[in-house]
Amino acid sequence: MPRSTHREVHNAHNAGWLRAAVLGANDGLISTAGLVVGMAAAGTELKTLLLTAAAGLTAGAFSMAAGEYVSVSSQADVEKADRATEERELAERPEFELQELTAIYCQRGLSPELALQVARELTANDALGAHLRDELGITGHNEARPVQAALASAAAFVVGALLPILIVLLYHGPHLTPLLIGATLVLLAVMGAVAARLGGAPMGRGALRVLFWGALAMGASALIGKLFGAGPVG
Repeated sequence: MPRSTHREVHNAHNAGWLRAAVLGANDGLISTAGLVVGMAAAGTELKTLLLTAAAGLTAGAFSMAAGEYVSVSSQADVEKADRATEERELAERPEFELQELTAIYCQRGLSPELALQVARELTANDALGAHLRDELGITGHNEARPVQAALASAAAFVVGALLPILIVLLYHGPHLTPLLIGATLVLLAVMGAVAARLGGAPMGRGALRVLFWGALAMGASALIGKLFGAGPVG
């Protein structure tokens, strides 16, 4: 077999954990900062602010882990059922499965003769793998991993939630609310850009899409705090 010296860098293998990590970090930052901004705008004292943020961090991290685990486990169950179905079909109706694989390659542009040859060779090598990949789109890159997704999401949530808590701990001045909003938006832009870079997408687009929702959340939280609170502390 000829060995290629050209190496291409793709990002598909990062999709599973990257999605969970980005979701967790953004949720941790936006939800915790939103809680703190709303409470600060309502005139809440520092101790209550920190307690609220800590409670939000704890509940949010467990919620993200549980949600990711249940969601990705459901995906894994579907993949497991599809795998079992393909194994049964290959055992009971191998000729039909060969025709099915041939038809797939014909639809992708191969001639019927070449499609049949490819289908036969792939079936001889790894029939189940060929059907999982080309018929169902299940590969090692996108295979569901519930524990990995849960841990990545929870850890990223904690990292995101710690940022507004650190701001509250380090700054006790009269302008806490605008400082929190500004710092949160800056951090969101950085996180969005980094996530886009890891995924191979334009960094500017990644920053703008999280900035929009972050600004909306911060504005709504500050407004609610001012409307129903005793008065802003910053």
